[in-house]
Amino acid sequence: MHGEEPTVGQPESVLVLGGSGQAGTTASALLRRWHPALPLTIAGRDIGRAQRVADDLGAATAVTVDLRRSDLGLPAEHRYSAVVAALWDDRLNGLHYAQHHGLPYLSISSGLVEIAPEVVAGAQRADASPILVASHWCAGSIVLAALDSAREFARVDSIRIGALLDEQDTGGPAGTADLARWSTATSAGLVRRDGVFTWVNGPDAQTDVTGLDGTVWSGQSIAILDVPSLALATGAPDVRFDFALGESAGRRRGEPPSVEVRIDLDGTDAAGAPLRTVRYLVHPAGQRPLTALGIALGVERLIGLRGAAVPPGVHTPESLLDPEYAVERLVELGATFVDAPGA
Repeated sequence: MHGEEPTVGQPESVLVLGGSGQAGTTASALLRRWHPALPLTIAGRDIGRAQRVADDLGAATAVTVDLRRSDLGLPAEHRYSAVVAALWDDRLNGLHYAQHHGLPYLSISSGLVEIAPEVVAGAQRADASPILVASHWCAGSIVLAALDSAREFARVDSIRIGALLDEQDTGGPAGTADLARWSTATSAGLVRRDGVFTWVNGPDAQTDVTGLDGTVWSGQSIAILDVPSLALATGAPDVRFDFALGESAGRRRGEPPSVEVRIDLDGTDAAGAPLRTVRYLVHPAGQRPLTALGIALGVERLIGLRGAAVPPGVHTPESLLDPEYAVERLVELGATFVDAPGA
């Protein structure tokens, strides 16, 4: 174990499990940019790698943790302000540690098909900790972007999201493992159709997603938390999230892999007239900065750096975060929003 934990009188540190991975490193860098004095603890299996991340950040320490232990193998005297699982907390010991110490907890890797243990743990110890379940696409960034676009509508009838991910941009070893695990759990997609949450499979799940440049990607509906989050936040009776993997527009131009997310909304305006918007959220650096942003926004909110104190219980990104503020941060991070041609 390297480094010293913050002394009495300093803000307590945010413990980032998987902090030397892609999502953890980038989220920590964002938090450092926004809040230069916020202590961060980078927890990883490779102490040398974690220490390098901590040194680059400044005001950060590095530790090793043992996710097989309920105390994470950390000294009893260490104190933290929150626990972030920027990896799959497979034994839920990160969550147990947070609940035992009354700390906010954020997770991004459980997926729709694996959140039940987190939800049950939150229900059984409802007064212990705020739990932010952010296992959405890009840790909730896309849900927030779609809800910001939905502010133009008086009524939302349908939402369709199409995520176009480069096959070389699956998020490193942890991200690849997440995708493999989720695909093992179910090949079906979850949609809301005429107000009913419905599993779809086979031809019903298959679809095409059109990119900003007109390229048509072969995709399919997936089981993802974005669907219930968007459906219940807007009341839209029809919601679908499609995912396609291929060669991104950025890579076709000889640049790094980019990411595009198509956001289709249908409904009515304040006067009752039909309204439809089709926008693309594009980032030239791929999904990594979008995922990191979702984590950083959640941490900022959970530890009281923005907004009122978060009560114990289970939360989702849209229940805690302001979509307009999230979009401001997305643009600041290099994302662009482009209306679809002819939309």
